[in-house]
Amino acid sequence: MKVKMNRFKLVAILAIIGILPVSLLAQLQGKIDNLRAYDQSGINVFENLKVDNTPFDGLRLRFGAGFTQQFQSLTHSNTALNSGVTISGATVTSGVNKLYPLQSGFMTSQANLYTDVQLGDGIRLSLTTYLSARHHNEAWVKGGYIQFDKLPFKGQFWNDLMKFTTIKVGHMEINYGDAHFRRSDGGHTLYNPFMESYIMDAYATEIGTEIYMKKNNFFGMLGVSGGMIKGNVDSVMALSFPYDSNTNRNPSIYLKAGWDKKIDKDLRVRLSGSWYYNSCSAGSGLTFYGGDRTGSNYQNVVEKWKDATGAVQASTATAFSGRVNPGFSKSISAMMFNAFVKYQGLEFFGTYETSTGRSKADVDNVAKTTFDRKASQYAVDFVYRIGKTENTFLGFRYNSATGNFASALKTEQTVNRLAFAAGWFITKNTLLKAEYVSQEYQNFDNASTVAGNDYRTGAKFSGVVVEAVVGF
Repeated sequence: MKVKMNRFKLVAILAIIGILPVSLLAQLQGKIDNLRAYDQSGINVFENLKVDNTPFDGLRLRFGAGFTQQFQSLTHSNTALNSGVTISGATVTSGVNKLYPLQSGFMTSQANLYTDVQLGDGIRLSLTTYLSARHHNEAWVKGGYIQFDKLPFKGQFWNDLMKFTTIKVGHMEINYGDAHFRRSDGGHTLYNPFMESYIMDAYATEIGTEIYMKKNNFFGMLGVSGGMIKGNVDSVMALSFPYDSNTNRNPSIYLKAGWDKKIDKDLRVRLSGSWYYNSCSAGSGLTFYGGDRTGSNYQNVVEKWKDATGAVQASTATAFSGRVNPGFSKSISAMMFNAFVKYQGLEFFGTYETSTGRSKADVDNVAKTTFDRKASQYAVDFVYRIGKTENTFLGFRYNSATGNFASALKTEQTVNRLAFAAGWFITKNTLLKAEYVSQEYQNFDNASTVAGNDYRTGAKFSGVVVEAVVGF
């Protein structure tokens, strides 16, 4: 009998130890002010400013997540040279530009974890962790920031100022353009009616500060960041010609302004313009068009099967399939203009972007001077959401990008994408969507010193992708 009582006490103690953290967590759980919802209600939300003001009665904590499981059935081809190509002084006889062999199948599931904390009256913290992604299979932090909708200073001046001002500080997704509010981000693909982001994916996480002001449907933002995807305090050694030897590490400055108004119960119009500038980054630190650390939602399409040594490339080396990066890693100046119109269930979202920049290798060997390259893109989305709760939708997207994507020659290449999509919100947290996509690469036959040597010469891919998504 004594033994049974001891076991009973042990079980009771373990139960209390297990229940106590859960009960404490339940007490902490609560509403987080000015937070963009991770479910269907977060769609078409842009800068989430001055929406809520729940009386602060103590620390509040909220966990959220995004999960995506994908099935892909894509085919691709190219017309690039596969023999007689010289690489690093050696002539390769065959296979150098063959594309990755593809079959229909499931991609590895992706998952995000969101931690949001109400730290004080008008002060909240947001943290995003990638639990599983194509580019990295280990869990790591995307970024986090503190948002101030109020300041803990006494005085009417501060109260009046913060009625229309918001401040964000941290290592965060920078607010350049409106397209990043609609893109897929690792396991959280619920906001995007299509499978992928743009061909030129202007997306980066940087350490900085953003100051927002909004009044009478007009809004503006000033942002300053370190211009790099991670912090750096080390010096950079100057490289001799033919590389750009400038070792300055300058901050990035970016601006945004626009007008967003719901004109009546059926019509909403939003117009915005953004600008991003960095005059010089030491080495090649800028990742403005390559800052996504999760990967593309088109897996291994139009990617080389083997590298220059003949070894099969790892999946992480082909993580950004379907995108092109102009490689402006040394300096950049970019502008994006967006228009969003929603009339009842019909949505239009348009983008025009132009950018100029260079890498450290963009040097004229004769004049011994650096030169800039250009890139631009435009995209149009039409989405029709059906039903009282808009729980089903049909979508069409056309995206075209043109630029000097390969700096060996100062020529321009073009990539065009056409996509048709359909989706069904089973609940506001659960989405099933499918897409047919067709993409073509043009003028890459002149992107190398040997015509037809670029593996994207005559390349194209097409097919169907299906995603099951959860967001909460």
